[in-house]
Amino acid sequence: MQQQKIETVNPATGKVIASYENDSAEVVAQKVRRAREAFSGWKKLELGERADHMRRLGRVMRKNREEYAHIVTEEMGKPVRQSLAEIEKCAWVCDYYAEHAEAFLRDQIVPTEFRKSFVSFEPLGVVASIMPWNFPFWQVMRFAVPALTAGNVSVLKHSSVCLGSSLKLQEAFSDAGFPENVFQVVVGDYRAGEALVQADIDAVSVTGSVNTGKRVAELASKDLKKFVLELGGSDPFIVLEDADLKQTAYMATQSRLLNTGQSCISAKRFIVVKSIAEKFTKLFVEDTQAEVLGDPLDPKTTIGPLVRDSQRQALARQVDDAKTKGGKVLVGGRPVAGEGYFYEPTIISNVDHEMNVLREEVFGPAAPIIVVEDEEQAVREANNSEFGLGASIWTNNIERGVKLARQIESGIVSVNEMVRSDPRLPFGGVKKSGIGRELSEFGIKEFVNIKSVVVKDIQSKLLVE
Repeated sequence: MQQQKIETVNPATGKVIASYENDSAEVVAQKVRRAREAFSGWKKLELGERADHMRRLGRVMRKNREEYAHIVTEEMGKPVRQSLAEIEKCAWVCDYYAEHAEAFLRDQIVPTEFRKSFVSFEPLGVVASIMPWNFPFWQVMRFAVPALTAGNVSVLKHSSVCLGSSLKLQEAFSDAGFPENVFQVVVGDYRAGEALVQADIDAVSVTGSVNTGKRVAELASKDLKKFVLELGGSDPFIVLEDADLKQTAYMATQSRLLNTGQSCISAKRFIVVKSIAEKFTKLFVEDTQAEVLGDPLDPKTTIGPLVRDSQRQALARQVDDAKTKGGKVLVGGRPVAGEGYFYEPTIISNVDHEMNVLREEVFGPAAPIIVVEDEEQAVREANNSEFGLGASIWTNNIERGVKLARQIESGIVSVNEMVRSDPRLPFGGVKKSGIGRELSEFGIKEFVNIKSVVVKDIQSKLLVE
């Protein structure tokens, strides 16, 4: 691995923030060895002690909330109010596992004919993580907090977009009093990630693109290392004829434009029943036009830049493809002139499956509207995707919403709410959206050895000849 420098860039201005040395494969392996050494002590701590570390980490997050949010916004362009909310959510996940981990991981007694039978949950060891740029703190914390609370140690390879964020995370663990090398960061591009997966780790968690997930799975499988993959999404947003259209249109705007549309669980396909399509579309356009695009460090801004010009170009190609094939742009549809990587929030009607806005994941502020005849067609359209991460259904009939939720092929379905990750609920998808779950009791048990223990009495018998 060459020792070239990696530069982080402010997407609102296009200016370089900082440069970093690329860790060599040897440095990556050395950090993994240090993690292995740290594991022997960390796993021996009582679970309550590890929970106390998490409580302190939550306090560090809240204490440094403004500083961390500024770094996130500067590196990847998230509007600063959303960055502040991201850091607060990180503190929440620390508190959640500190409170609930003991219940999640206590031995489970199983009735058998033996004197005692139980299942225990023991840490695996060194768990690597490869994380993306779109939620620089939250993506890491939702993996690391349960994994470390369970007794594992971790080495993080973060996106080269947000290296400042990754080093601040490492600093936060140190400030919270975690033992040295329990949480470490490697700095580098994809080669550092591949070196990490091939080093002496026990498992790996990945959040990223489908291609990234496939590559990590390929490398990890060679040594039968466990992996959890949280990959892309193309979430359907289903609007039925009995929905509260004003509220639904507002939530459609929020669900599509949060983080400038750069979220795996953003609504990306708006499926609307024909009888209310015109009214919903009008409200959706009005709410989209009311959003404030600008400097992400300004608290009034609700839409920031895309993370890189290459990301903006990819979005422009998808929108232009739809235009060429008959899609009608109702609002937006163009890059914003001037510095930074801004793109107008966009709504497109008259779309079909020949267009890339439906065939691919759209990672930016563009919303295609699909008109259907009824709820049956809406469900078929929702499931007509290679992804299966999240979905939302909007209706005033709760029983109807729940019935349809059971028919959607995804890991998460929200009825009358946008899809969000929540420490209390499992997070993950099906199809090409991934393998495994994060968060909740399910997430903390992804990286443990589920061990069955059976105890039988020793019976003494008098042998008579």
